[in-house]
Amino acid sequence: MVSERGLAVLRAIVQDYVSTREPVGSKSIVDKHRFGVSAATIRNDMALLEDEELIAAPHTSSGRVPTDKGYRVFVDQLTDVRPLTSAQRHAVEIFLGASVDIDDVLARTVRALAQLTHQVALIQYPSVSRARIQHLEFVALAPRRVLAVLIADTGVVEQRVVELAVDHDDAVLRTLRDAANDTLAGMPMADAATALPALAERFPDASRPLVTELLASVAGIIGSTRQERLIMAGTANLVRTEHDFTGSIYPIMEAIEEQVELLKLFGEMAAEQHGVVGNRDVSVSIGRENEPFGLAETSVLTTGYGTAGGAIARLGVLGPTRMDYSTNMAAVRAVARYLSRALGDQA
Repeated sequence: MVSERGLAVLRAIVQDYVSTREPVGSKSIVDKHRFGVSAATIRNDMALLEDEELIAAPHTSSGRVPTDKGYRVFVDQLTDVRPLTSAQRHAVEIFLGASVDIDDVLARTVRALAQLTHQVALIQYPSVSRARIQHLEFVALAPRRVLAVLIADTGVVEQRVVELAVDHDDAVLRTLRDAANDTLAGMPMADAATALPALAERFPDASRPLVTELLASVAGIIGSTRQERLIMAGTANLVRTEHDFTGSIYPIMEAIEEQVELLKLFGEMAAEQHGVVGNRDVSVSIGRENEPFGLAETSVLTTGYGTAGGAIARLGVLGPTRMDYSTNMAAVRAVARYLSRALGDQA
């Protein structure tokens, strides 16, 4: 069992090591922090922390550095998550406020988060398959070419050009649009996909081939959006912290580029909500907790974002375990809040 002073010593070691990247010794702690005890007492506290595997000596006769377990205890005890400065908040608001659509706002958000944290920033693209249909439109481009447009309640707009086997009919397009919106608007995507065949049967035989082709394109749009994906920025930040990793960073880069494992990790973090007391909206997965995903030397911080209807996806940052957790957690939380507000304004 770690004492209150022991936890304070652990916090000092984490903060100093994150700041300097140098192993932290008892004399340094006494000099920098006001514990009111001798260096010998601090050494005893450090010995107990080492027994608990919360800190370790990277070299003989060196200072101590936090272990993954030590970072976990530090994060779970963290209460002083520092908010963004007023200048940072204003910059984020202005930057995101200039967005023109959801693709633009997500691209701007991930860049802003990478700049704020100096880590790899990640945003999970909202899955249309988990959303509801807001509107369907069919736009004639040529006698045998129609643009099918699907708008979801998350703000996502998906479209597909349909090459028809027969000439389109403007009246049929209008009738299909109205019938589709009357039937499908507000319906979850999965339910809408199964409702499409019945919608086609409501049209006369003469227009059935055209209607079937167009509704097949809508089904294709819904099916294609079930593939999860991430938007990222700041991978150069990972290269700049290469010295924080014991081995090559290329496996980490490959895992990030592959995205599959990261998406699995995002899903687990959403379900388990690894977080800190008082800050449960930000999930933190540290070091060996990420080993199943090929990211054993990294920490990942995520939180949900969405509209008033609830979270629709997650955003976060990835970097070495030696990171400024307090500042990064504040940035992740604040940027998620601004993104949710931007999506609400666009809805």
